[in-house]
Amino acid sequence: MRGPLVVIGDTLLDRDVEGVVNRLCPDSPVPVLDETTYADRPGGAGLAAVFAAAQGAGEVALVTALADDAGGARLSCLLSAAGVQVYALPLPGATAEKIRLRARGRVLLRHDRGGSAADPGPPSEAVLRLIAEASAVLVSDYGRGVARQPALRAALAATRAPVVWDPHPRGPAAVPGVTLATPNEAEVRDLTEVPPGSSRLATASRGAQGLRERWRAGAVAVTLGGDGALLCHAGATPLVVAAPVNAEGDTCGAGDRFASAASLALARGALVSEAVQEAVAEASAYVAGGGVAAALPPEVRAAAPVPLGGGGERIGAAAAGAVVAEVRAAGGTVVATGGCFDLLHAGHVATLQAARQLGDCLIVCLNSDASVAGLKGPQRPVVPQGDRSRLLAALSCVDAVLVFDESTPDAVLSWLRPDIWVKGGDYATGGGDPASLPEAEALRRWGGHSVVVPYLDGRSTTDMIAAARGERPGAYRAAPTGAVRAAGAQRPTAEGAR
Repeated sequence: MRGPLVVIGDTLLDRDVEGVVNRLCPDSPVPVLDETTYADRPGGAGLAAVFAAAQGAGEVALVTALADDAGGARLSCLLSAAGVQVYALPLPGATAEKIRLRARGRVLLRHDRGGSAADPGPPSEAVLRLIAEASAVLVSDYGRGVARQPALRAALAATRAPVVWDPHPRGPAAVPGVTLATPNEAEVRDLTEVPPGSSRLATASRGAQGLRERWRAGAVAVTLGGDGALLCHAGATPLVVAAPVNAEGDTCGAGDRFASAASLALARGALVSEAVQEAVAEASAYVAGGGVAAALPPEVRAAAPVPLGGGGERIGAAAAGAVVAEVRAAGGTVVATGGCFDLLHAGHVATLQAARQLGDCLIVCLNSDASVAGLKGPQRPVVPQGDRSRLLAALSCVDAVLVFDESTPDAVLSWLRPDIWVKGGDYATGGGDPASLPEAEALRRWGGHSVVVPYLDGRSTTDMIAAARGERPGAYRAAPTGAVRAAGAQRPTAEGAR
């Protein structure tokens, strides 16, 4: 593969709630599910991207829309854990969620909430370059607006990469000239006018041919569940690809597995017929192997939830999302910074105050206790994350605090998409270049910028701990009033960041 596999489409937050049923509800003849466990995962285009990354596709990038709410934050963490690079578009409203209530492996009820279809914001220049450089593109349309975005459609029409289009009846027509469209039987019936009374294969064949002509697609493969797929391409006779095994089980996500497998095969240079055969085999094995619960990478299953709040109104994903949404709606500038902030001291405060002056809000991305211990050793942090969060939130220069569990803030940054990311001045004086920050690659995805702000000399959490333990007496000394070290003598500005 010469470039990344790019997945474009709507991402939903899926949750499977497992439980046991031992009784009926006393006021209605319905079963009562006693919850025992639950599992979150990306749905829609996000699930297709996770499957591609798990199949060893190399670099997998997802262009999707994320809302400024806790669901969007959770999705960003799950996708990052799967190794997917997220290029997020702003999404008005709430994250779409699909909740399946299950007992003994069977779905009792599905509860959908949030996420009414809304047009996402425009893509960045980095997204348009990504599509142009892709080895293949999968459009996973769930009818919620991403596939309608005009700039994305123009980029898809111009790319030389093979494009696979997984359509939705509520979504737009495929961009003319796609390599392969992959509707299922129900979608073919909704998208075409096939005479009633036709046989199953006749319906699929006529529908596929109609879509192929309407969309000027190179080929259309209609997925037939356990019976494989029917491929309509050049020539009058369709190709029927039978499933190697007739598996029964949870089919949730089987269409996403089919589309991602076909896209990967095309990215490697396979013929369309070869790609469809490989996709049928992959989807069949997926269902036979236990479906989505068994197919998710362990990193996704183990991804820790983002704290929603509970430590104060300015702490958690809900608080951070509300602040960011309000500032963006007013056309303001979102600033973020991150760190451990263990033993909050004057140097931290000086950095935070300088950062807040660069925009209209400041979100602090705080390493959790587990994250700090992984970075600094088992003796840290000295102050637990709950107390660190409250101390930071009490500062007038901090608008919200968001705790993250990973070693880097990439996941929360992909969700927040700050206009400016702030690093303390000790980074630059130590020889660091803001353009080479570990976060710089993520910032480029949405056109964000990084800056370095001044810090007070002589302030260090490590020195404070050493002095308190008597290991290095006098290690922490306050610098003379006004003594400031930084990468430059002047206060950085947003313009300077650009």
